[in-house]
Amino acid sequence: MKITVVGVGYVGLSNAILLAQHNQVVALDVNSTIVSLINQGQSHIKDPEIEYYLANEKLDLTATIDRDLAYEGTEMVIIATPTNYDEVTNYFDTSSVESVIDDVLERGLQVPIIIKSTIPVGFTQRMRQEKKYQQIIFSPEFLREGQALKDNLYPSRIIVGDDSPQAHLFAELLQKGAKKDQIDLLFMESTEAEAVKLFANTYLAMRVSFFNELDTYAEVRGLDTQSIIKGVGLDPRIGSHYNNPSFGYGGYCLPKDTKQLLANFKDVPNNLISAIVTSNDTRMTHIANQIMQRRPKTVGVYRLTMKQGSDNFRASSIQGVMKRLAEHDIDLIIYEPTLSSSEFQGYPVIQDLQVFKDQADVIISNRIADDLVDVKEKVYTRDIFNIS
Repeated sequence: MKITVVGVGYVGLSNAILLAQHNQVVALDVNSTIVSLINQGQSHIKDPEIEYYLANEKLDLTATIDRDLAYEGTEMVIIATPTNYDEVTNYFDTSSVESVIDDVLERGLQVPIIIKSTIPVGFTQRMRQEKKYQQIIFSPEFLREGQALKDNLYPSRIIVGDDSPQAHLFAELLQKGAKKDQIDLLFMESTEAEAVKLFANTYLAMRVSFFNELDTYAEVRGLDTQSIIKGVGLDPRIGSHYNNPSFGYGGYCLPKDTKQLLANFKDVPNNLISAIVTSNDTRMTHIANQIMQRRPKTVGVYRLTMKQGSDNFRASSIQGVMKRLAEHDIDLIIYEPTLSSSEFQGYPVIQDLQVFKDQADVIISNRIADDLVDVKEKVYTRDIFNIS
């Protein structure tokens, strides 16, 4: 088949590579630099499997900024454009998704349109009604940042928000590209599939928040966080995974998905969903207060990234901590080797690691690193399971 994938972030590029093993895939994006890199077998995303497959595997994959070229003769369109959360409207900005749908329909293409972007509950049904086109299908993505292609090659499950022949065809394409043999496969209504995505990510955010609040309690009371978490995690109903405290949840998905789900809960009784959103703000405020108790003049921020093995700064919790520290007139300096600029959001970026260490009174790091071993006494982190 010829398949068009629109948007080449983590979701779009990993799906394009997965499908390009057995299909002709054209990846459409507005960024000509990214398009050029993909066509040279290089990745603009830090993801080991994506980098390896682009460089070494035989793929029928072409990237382009030309919409006519991308859509010509296509038999399926997959939308993986960004849907950022708008704090003013309390709603995902779905304009990029709607624009792609319009592009496809204006060309008179009678092909399945698969939405992989995260969207509000009820969006797909509304699009079908407004556009008078029933082949709009939502299929939620469950990818970890930095392991997006791996999670597509070995998926935990495949969910498609439709039970039509087109939906089954799409599921078969994903299964054929995967390396995993037995994959749980679910077909359901689009609205339920949309809810699965938001509830799954909100549950993960809840787990992060739970262990962060456990850590806050232990830190304030002078208790050993690691011992408590180990004891709690040995209950098989809880498990010893996804339990390492941090400065808060962040990244592409959890902050915006939790807020969107809370917005979808309007007029629906809830306590827990709103508490998850609030808890993350409370955690970042607590972290900032703990740092300020050390009375630093200059705080060094070691890495802006959301987690280890990532190059994503979006909504990283350490930036929330930085904002709170800046409100108390504490000077901030940043060490972030992926940045070539001399400043980030008005804060100076120090390129030399040793100079950074020397200038900082306290160094904050969401995740500890070998780079900081020699200045361990300066470091503040809640990375409990990696502190030696």
